[in-house]
Amino acid sequence: MSEVPETREHPRHESAASTERFGHLIERDDNADFPFYNGKPTTLSVGQWITLWASVAVGFAALVLIPAPNDVVDLIPRILFVAIPLTVLALVTREHWTSLFRRVTGRDVLLMFGFAALNIAVSLILGLIVKALFGASANEATDGIEGALDITAFYVGTAIQLLGEEIFTMLPFLALLYFLYAKAKVSRKTAIILAWLISAVWFGAAHLPTYDWNFAQALIVIGGARIVLTLAYIRTKNLWVSTGAHIINDWVMFTPSILGIAALIAL
Repeated sequence: MSEVPETREHPRHESAASTERFGHLIERDDNADFPFYNGKPTTLSVGQWITLWASVAVGFAALVLIPAPNDVVDLIPRILFVAIPLTVLALVTREHWTSLFRRVTGRDVLLMFGFAALNIAVSLILGLIVKALFGASANEATDGIEGALDITAFYVGTAIQLLGEEIFTMLPFLALLYFLYAKAKVSRKTAIILAWLISAVWFGAAHLPTYDWNFAQALIVIGGARIVLTLAYIRTKNLWVSTGAHIINDWVMFTPSILGIAALIAL
């Protein structure tokens, strides 16, 4: 049996020189770098990057196209949303697929709550501006919940889906980083900024059907929120942190509606 590299459990990619990195507020000072974009811990070909991005799209198609009459049944497409791209990532990178994730520390947990709070504030401000200028559509994620089983499935399912949304964003982010840095030969900082913005547009556009094709709401509000969540990954290089912040954000936003539904059920 081949020896498993130490980076599998707590990957650290020390390749970016200090002059190529952002300041401490953007990138944490532990020298960890993004995986794959510069051939570390393994090299991916152009075809493999395209395959990875396609797997993200296939996972998203499973999420939105498989019929799900309730939150219990909806667990199936949500699991596929996560499983499809991660399976393809494991096939093309072998054991290095775990480089997306790092061990979670106490500081990481605090960052989850901090980024969630920042995201809520940014989303509320952008939401008020967009609603005043363009109007806004409600998110109907809690519609159809009728009992305790549905409530449990909603929380479990949204946690799985939000992990999928992080994968849906960060694999394209890393692909863009590769194409910009390794192929277009732009600086690491420029590549990060461009990949950050383009992947936010990609994420916002995926929410267009959710918000009745309101482009301002999807691209400005949701895309703006994505900027904050991606910053959590850029700072920590740990998908668990951005996922945790995303889950906290959404659960805080949806729990008042859930509590109202629970109160009606109890009557």
